[in-house]
Amino acid sequence: MQQTIRTFVAGLAIAVLSGSGGVNLKAQQSPQAPALPLRLTAFAVNMSNIGPGSSGIVEIRLTNWSTGAERERVITTMMEKGQDELLKTLVKMPAKGRLRFPNYMGPDPHNLRLGWDVKYAWHTALPEGGHRIVMAFDRYMSFAELRNQPRTVDYPFTLIQVQLDKDGNGEGKMAYATKITFDKKKKTVELENYSSEPVRLTTVKSEKG
Repeated sequence: MQQTIRTFVAGLAIAVLSGSGGVNLKAQQSPQAPALPLRLTAFAVNMSNIGPGSSGIVEIRLTNWSTGAERERVITTMMEKGQDELLKTLVKMPAKGRLRFPNYMGPDPHNLRLGWDVKYAWHTALPEGGHRIVMAFDRYMSFAELRNQPRTVDYPFTLIQVQLDKDGNGEGKMAYATKITFDKKKKTVELENYSSEPVRLTTVKSEKG
């Protein structure tokens, strides 16, 4: 059931760590980052075996970008202390926005309509004038999941990567239940998704507000 999302890992690791290959802890947020608050809407197509519903509208409203110091803390914790400490670090960070599924009508054990806080949001300017936005969340777990302790509790993160063109339109992917490890010998970030594949975000649109 577990599958390493190699193509998603490559893009996400580069975006989180440097934007240009290699780890650059002192990098600062791009001055070309879109003005805030920023509203992103997309149609989420869930082809995986777990996660929030089958398909529907997802809405993300970003109110702050992560600072260079926060990014450095995230990377250092991930590299030196591992996933458990990274989760604690992420939980303590102030919210950068909120994600929700406003039109979700089914059983809602994950608070999809109310949503959950974006804890990390980093922007990278693309050469052709577009934007790459990476977001990280501590994954909401229902009371039943915490009580029963299934294998999914070892996959505590939700990660999103969105690529927008210069007109603010694009696509993205969401890894709903993800495990993060860092191979110190290879100096590589490994993201393992519990589901069979990421949730696809299609017809992504951005607007001020």
